Amino acid sequence: MSYVKPAQLVGHMLDAGAAKMQMSARDTLIRAFMGAALLTIGAAFAVTIATQTGQPLLGAVLFPVGFVILYLFGYDLLTGVFTLGPLTVLARRPGATVPAMLRNWGLVFLGNLCGAILVAVLMAAVFTYGFSAEPNEVGRALGEIGHSRTVGYADHGLAGMLTLFIRGMLCNWLVSTGVVLAMASNTVGGKVIAMWLPIMLFFYMGFEHSIVNMFLFPSGLLMGGEFTLWDYLIWNEIPTVVGNLVGGLLFVGLPLYLTHGGSSVRQPAEESRSVMV
Repeated sequence: MSYVKPAQLVGHMLDAGAAKMQMSARDTLIRAFMGAALLTIGAAFAVTIATQTGQPLLGAVLFPVGFVILYLFGYDLLTGVFTLGPLTVLARRPGATVPAMLRNWGLVFLGNLCGAILVAVLMAAVFTYGFSAEPNEVGRALGEIGHSRTVGYADHGLAGMLTLFIRGMLCNWLVSTGVVLAMASNTVGGKVIAMWLPIMLFFYMGFEHSIVNMFLFPSGLLMGGEFTLWDYLIWNEIPTVVGNLVGGLLFVGLPLYLTHGGSSVRQPAEESRSVMV
């Protein structure tokens, strides 16, 4: 069967969330590190395409390639565990407790941060010929992205902070939709298509993804962007993380759990799925 119906899908989501909480620290860190590294290479690719062709839509169309690869490898992103973890605790799956969920979130955040920063440093070396020259066209574009999406929000005060938070919510609404939809297919082609569409939408519309930003803003700083680390943390990363948490849980996880949970909540799905999100 190539299509998993929503009621069974919720069972797979809960199985995946429970499995992640029971995973060793080593495996969690490795999967998070590699997940962010592959995602952010895809982001660097998309920015390169958009800058060199002058076609942002083309960059958005191609951006999901990194997300698809990391999902098929079973790696993890903070945005996904934000959605799965609370549902698993709510369903009272064995071993799914609030401390276990927070431990998982912390380890995934750390692994994602390290993977994204590594790619930021490596790509900065590429864009500056090993830091021996001024940034190339793509490097300058990264610096501008960092400026416009930190200082640009700060210029609008509380309204800018609200906009940033909403963009974070909308982002993980789409990202978590892609991840969960991929679980609704048992074929590689079905998973790829299900992931590609919502991921393309969030990137083109400029929504805020906390893991992508862990690459974009350190890259921007290395490229001489006119903003500070403090600007990045206060006027992007922290509100984005909160928005991602609220968006994924409120608009993806909870609606599916509440309306399709049923017997899937009371007992594990027949077949456990390993899921990256």
